[in-house]
Amino acid sequence: MLAAFRPPIALALLLVALASTTPAQTPPSPAELEAYRGLHAAAARGSVEEIRRLAAAGADLNARDGNGRTPLHVAAFLGQPDAARALLAAKADPALLDGQRYDAVTIAAVRDDAPMVRMLLEHGASAKLITSVYDGTALIAAAHLGHDGVVKELIRGAAPLDHVNNLGWTALIEAVILGNGGPRHVETVRALVQAGANVNIADRQGVTPLQHARSRGYAAMIEILEGVGVR
Repeated sequence: MLAAFRPPIALALLLVALASTTPAQTPPSPAELEAYRGLHAAAARGSVEEIRRLAAAGADLNARDGNGRTPLHVAAFLGQPDAARALLAAKADPALLDGQRYDAVTIAAVRDDAPMVRMLLEHGASAKLITSVYDGTALIAAAHLGHDGVVKELIRGAAPLDHVNNLGWTALIEAVILGNGGPRHVETVRALVQAGANVNIADRQGVTPLQHARSRGYAAMIEILEGVGVR
């Protein structure tokens, strides 16, 4: 019976491996921050006037550091929304990916920085980019982490609700199987379901989000998912 479902051993091992080996985003190190000059340094400091001055002088808005980070990536990593806004106003490209294949939106999503995500989307960034080595999205990353406020911003920004990454998982599946069943992951599931995410998309083993929630005893998630008549 579905109520007695348990994830296959292979899936359980995959989850453990994922938790221990997922390539993390790489913020600038103290040494890198110390070495930054020009727009990278201005972005890290949040110096809007310096960004404007350098942009007017023809500085490369999309210059890369040793890890492929642009000044906009640095502003996202350091939580500098005014700097990010100034860079976008000067026509920095928000679609560029850093060395780990993350854009500024996904960086902010992983940082749980909903105001930054909102600002980026309002100033030309996209919630639809395919990012990370898992060919995921900012929404999948935020759902995995239970960053419910970010999830809601990305939904408002027309993030693809049913994108399946190369692990075979959607944002909804990740919110269940990689979450802890706590309030923020529950609210993430609620937001995705209310936005119209397809609750019947199963993983590669044919297991649906509801079945995963039942196997884990996540009562609040079960109630949400059963409330839309899923299998």
